[in-house]
Amino acid sequence: MAERSALMQGTVVASHGRHCVVETPDGQRRICHPRGKKSHAVVGDHVMWQAAPQGQGDEGTIEKVLERRNLFYRQDEIRTKSFAANIDQVLILIAAEPVFSESQLARALITAEATHITPLIALNKSDLVEPFARAWERLQPYRHMGKEGQHYGVLPLCLTQSNEVDREVLLQHLRGKVTLVLGPSGSGKSTLINLLVPGATVLTGEISQALNSGKHTTTSTHWYWVDAERTTALIDSPGFQEFGLHHIAPMQLASCMPDIAAHANDCRFYNCTHLHEPGCGVLDALKMPPSAGGISATRYKIYSDLFAELSQPRY
Repeated sequence: MAERSALMQGTVVASHGRHCVVETPDGQRRICHPRGKKSHAVVGDHVMWQAAPQGQGDEGTIEKVLERRNLFYRQDEIRTKSFAANIDQVLILIAAEPVFSESQLARALITAEATHITPLIALNKSDLVEPFARAWERLQPYRHMGKEGQHYGVLPLCLTQSNEVDREVLLQHLRGKVTLVLGPSGSGKSTLINLLVPGATVLTGEISQALNSGKHTTTSTHWYWVDAERTTALIDSPGFQEFGLHHIAPMQLASCMPDIAAHANDCRFYNCTHLHEPGCGVLDALKMPPSAGGISATRYKIYSDLFAELSQPRY
């Protein structure tokens, strides 16, 4: 009987289905498979893993997932999609064109608030003058929004291989952190990754091929080191198009939307839904402009639509 090797610590840096790539503290990477449901890991997880017995290949098994600091995930009626664990912030990349969905943006921000992860919004394609101006105006409520006086960051960007200025501005917000990057198709997410991590596309292809998932490259989640010292990391994950929030209770929703939460304690009733009750501070704030601390009509509609969605009975 082959002797089993000792347990070692590592970080999950790629995942596809039940297959993972684990990186050791010295930078070595190995394909690992979870042993049982409790060892099912996502990118960013710190795990204890074990190499296969000598003579049985160079893969390994994940024996245990260590306690997570956080987990960024979405949940619809059928399934849960975990994006990444143990992250410092989430960068939501949108573009002046194609026109972004404010509902999608709001859902990602709500998830960040619910999991106490700092969100950062970046608006790409500042070179498209008129579309960018329209998009920037749509983001006006978000530039005045945040908890305890700390507004959401909204970065104007023009992501091209030659734009060193915006690359450096972006890096200032990313250095020393693990950042999950989300964005819809056409936002420039691949450009951003390749701008900060030269050769990322090649690396993704190699990992996907190793995981026998070459044709599913875009459905995998990948961790990239931005610097040689391995202090700054990006996690690229698909799945922004559909963003279910069924893990959030309807009455929890207001606390996850800072512009709504800022007025939720001004209501006459402690269990106010902020939909129709008299003496509602949120409804009163609808009469004020966002620049003066009020709530925009668009943001309130997102709130009321989501409240209705999350109040639907589940079978």
